[in-house]
Amino acid sequence: MAIPRPQWKVAMNIDLAAQPFPRLMGVEIVGAEKTVVRGRISVKPEICTAAHIMHGGAIMAFADTLGAIGAFLNLPEGALTTTIESKTNFIGAAKEGSTVLAEATPLHIGRRSSVWQTRLTREDGSLIAVVTQTQMILN
Repeated sequence: MAIPRPQWKVAMNIDLAAQPFPRLMGVEIVGAEKTVVRGRISVKPEICTAAHIMHGGAIMAFADTLGAIGAFLNLPEGALTTTIESKTNFIGAAKEGSTVLAEATPLHIGRRSSVWQTRLTREDGSLIAVVTQTQMILN
C-alpha cells in the first residue's frame, strides 16, 4: 500500500503544512515548478549565530526545503522523497534583519533519484552559498 502524499499546492504559495521545520524557520515559497523552486527567508535572530549572521545550518535547511519541493513535484504518483546527500559551499554571509533569496534547479531527474542545486543570495545578488543535494525516490 502506498504512503499518502502530502497535499502541497503547486502555485505561487506552497503550503508548508507537511514540513513544520521550514515553516518554523520562516521559509516562504514564492514559486514552484518542476524545473525551478524559488523561496525567501527573513534572517531573524532565532536562525543566527552569536555574530548576528544566518547560521550555516539554517542556510542548509532552507536549501534542503527547496530541493525537496522540487523533487516532490517530479515524483511519480504515490512516491515520496528524502535527502540522502547534501553538500554546501559557503561563500558569503547574510546579516540579521536581511532577506535571503534562493533558487533550486535540477541537475538530474531520474527514476531513483534527483539532484538539485540551490543558489542562495542576498537581495543585492551577492552569493551566500551553493548547495547540491541528492533526493532519493521512495516508492
